Amino acid sequence: MSSIDPANPSRSRRERPAKPALTRQGIIDAALVILHNEGLSRVTMRRIATALDTGPASLYVYVRDTGDLHAQILDALLGPISAAGAAPDGQAGPWRDRLKALLTRYRNVLFAHPEIARMALSTQPSGPNYMAMVDAILALLAEGGVPDKAAAWGVDVLLLYPTAIAVEHGDPRQASRKARDFSSLAARVVAIDAARYPHIARLGPELMSGNGAARSDWAFDVLLDGILAAASHPISR
Repeated sequence: MSSIDPANPSRSRRERPAKPALTRQGIIDAALVILHNEGLSRVTMRRIATALDTGPASLYVYVRDTGDLHAQILDALLGPISAAGAAPDGQAGPWRDRLKALLTRYRNVLFAHPEIARMALSTQPSGPNYMAMVDAILALLAEGGVPDKAAAWGVDVLLLYPTAIAVEHGDPRQASRKARDFSSLAARVVAIDAARYPHIARLGPELMSGNGAARSDWAFDVLLDGILAAASHPISR
């Protein structure tokens, strides 16, 4: 008979506490912990399975694939936005300002997680927080007098812009490289051949002007003005 070390007694399976039952929400919660502590690249089925003391195959009963998992992560990250609804941060004021504030909050979530932004470009999110955000956008467009059809089509454009910007600029690991690229581009614009590229030469300072916040605010205004203008014309089905 083998001896048992009293300082480190072995335990039979019957003596071990039962593991919590696997659930979809439990898997998402574990993924969020890994995301915040280790980054999205470490949010894999295998890593989550290890954290939950189970096998990767058992997770697929609750999560379709990695894309589905990332979509659920995005939805969880949008929780504060959906909770704020059509009045983020308790804002009052014009509907346009409240809508731009909501879209900016969405952009900031994606800026913090550019890999999730890339997923949002190729996958249609449909979680409850995402749907609540879309509903808040539609409510603000209705408040602004945008007809239903224009609002229904316009919401896609309004969400596409901050998503694309987050993909382009959101990765902090690329910040120094992008700064170098911008400086190089600015130098090329200053020295550009005016005979060959007359409009770039004329508008060079304006092309390179404006910080990110100013351009983003202007872009949202352009999109909203376009939606309002398009609403006055018949929309073919």
